[in-house]
Amino acid sequence: MSAVSDEVIAAGVRLLERDGVASLSARNVAAEAGTSTMAVYTHFGGMTGLLDAIAVEVFERFAQALTEVPRTEDPVADFLVMGLAYHRFAQANPQRYQLMFGTTAPVSIARYRTDLTVTGAASNRAEWASSFGALRLAVRRMMAAGRIREDDELAVAGRLWSLNHGAVMLETAGFFGHEGHGLTQILGPLVIDTLVGMGDDREAAMRSLQSARAAVAEEAQRSS
Repeated sequence: MSAVSDEVIAAGVRLLERDGVASLSARNVAAEAGTSTMAVYTHFGGMTGLLDAIAVEVFERFAQALTEVPRTEDPVADFLVMGLAYHRFAQANPQRYQLMFGTTAPVSIARYRTDLTVTGAASNRAEWASSFGALRLAVRRMMAAGRIREDDELAVAGRLWSLNHGAVMLETAGFFGHEGHGLTQILGPLVIDTLVGMGDDREAAMRSLQSARAAVAEEAQRSS
């Protein structure tokens, strides 16, 4: 991509995060990028192409957030670290999250969503499906380690995603406040209860949670 197209995408992401999906028009993005609307058509063929490029950037950042933590010998702790990264990304980037998974996403983006219970993926575009693929791998590792019982890997991944997504949406809407209570009082205990219901030992699950929290705190300290 050219420097101009990169700046237009970056401007679109800034506009999305500041003013929401509805603000994404050729005129608004061009103004944010300090260029003319012609740049949108020259480099992307129009708003459909630009929305697609913005979505690719957003999905890539999201997938990176879920997969950048090193893998350890504790697959449950690794799954929990991924869940914490998911929650952190959604809370820090609510409009990007809505673009990916919200009901108000543009048709040009929503059309790539698929029935994961049939297709095995959340999207028919590989670069958009990688985040769900990371979750499937985490489920596979927990089953292989005997931490949760053998079951339909795809269905289990879908169930666990539903927990995270539902809690994230309610917290974003303010139902759990904005002081972190949604994570500590709702989502965290819910995930532990679910893992125990899937066969994990509660004490082992709590140890994994402590390990996950320690890993996240250590990473935050390194990044500060």
